[in-house]
Amino acid sequence: MGGTETTRRGFLRGLSGGTAVASTAGVASAQNQQTVEMTDSLVYEPESITVSPGTTVVWDNVGSVGHSVTAYEDEIPEEAGYFASGGFDSEQAARDAYPEGDIGGGEQYEHTFDVEGTYEYFCIPHESAGMVGTVEVGAGGGGEGGGGGGGALPSVPNSAITLGVATMSAMVTVLVLSYFFLKYGGDYGLD
Repeated sequence: MGGTETTRRGFLRGLSGGTAVASTAGVASAQNQQTVEMTDSLVYEPESITVSPGTTVVWDNVGSVGHSVTAYEDEIPEEAGYFASGGFDSEQAARDAYPEGDIGGGEQYEHTFDVEGTYEYFCIPHESAGMVGTVEVGAGGGGEGGGGGGGALPSVPNSAITLGVATMSAMVTVLVLSYFFLKYGGDYGLD
């Protein structure tokens, strides 16, 4: 094969029309804590964060729609303990027990990440809508002066992409019509 591995997360993002753009989270607080918001738009914001080992990530439901935070069991480091809202010890147990583990509007769930690596997670009721996220745990991640090296691309909202496509379409239409009228235009009897 070509060496490219498709994960469930990437597959779901493709189905939902999302983009695979990583965004580095803001600076961790003095308590070594990072917040991810869960919204009524069925997204984790930010979708991808990078933190240092020992950081506690707090998922805060800022909307009114219930969500879960459920790790993909086969997409976390081998040495790491499993995590899911509701305190489940496996992905299947969390799926089977839902809506137990639901995080209602205004509620929070937190987990401390000690083992370096990539952690992929999802929202049980909104997984098919592409509500997935990533926590990257590594030395120098997240904190001030952590030396993450930058390089993360900013994410572009879908509305901005749609507006850009519509603007380009309108410009092309005007150019085509201008060409047509200049080439084939004539006397329209406007005297």
